[in-house]
Amino acid sequence: MSKTELRWQLRQLPREIDPPHDLWPGIQARLRPPQPARKGRAWWVGLAMAASLCLAVGLAWQPARSPAPDPQAALVQREAQALTREYQAALVQFEGAPLPAPIEPALATLDQSLVQIRQAMDSDPGARYLLDQLRRTYSRRLSLTQRAVTG
Repeated sequence: MSKTELRWQLRQLPREIDPPHDLWPGIQARLRPPQPARKGRAWWVGLAMAASLCLAVGLAWQPARSPAPDPQAALVQREAQALTREYQAALVQFEGAPLPAPIEPALATLDQSLVQIRQAMDSDPGARYLLDQLRRTYSRRLSLTQRAVTG
């Protein structure tokens, strides 16, 4: 069959075809399935709500227990303590050295940041990103101090 014959046959097809029957009732039935009868469920729902309330009150009534030790948090805390010891040991070599006055506000800001990071780590002891921030801030503080002292 050539392209011309195929085009001729396609042109002879009707443009619109009406469905043999109304399709909407079937579509509507599939969109909204029939709802099951709710007879006899009211007492069961009330009982489930009462049980949930008792559970919530019981959980709130229990004495607070200390959380189980988190190995990730313990590791992060040990690393933070080691970083702090290394930082303090490195800072000792600059102790007593005169610092230029213009650099003191920047050092004070870094020191305040260190305090805030440590407080955040106390609130979230397993936060690895805080440990990384502590490491970066210690490094910046040491670098700035070294440049200020050595010139």
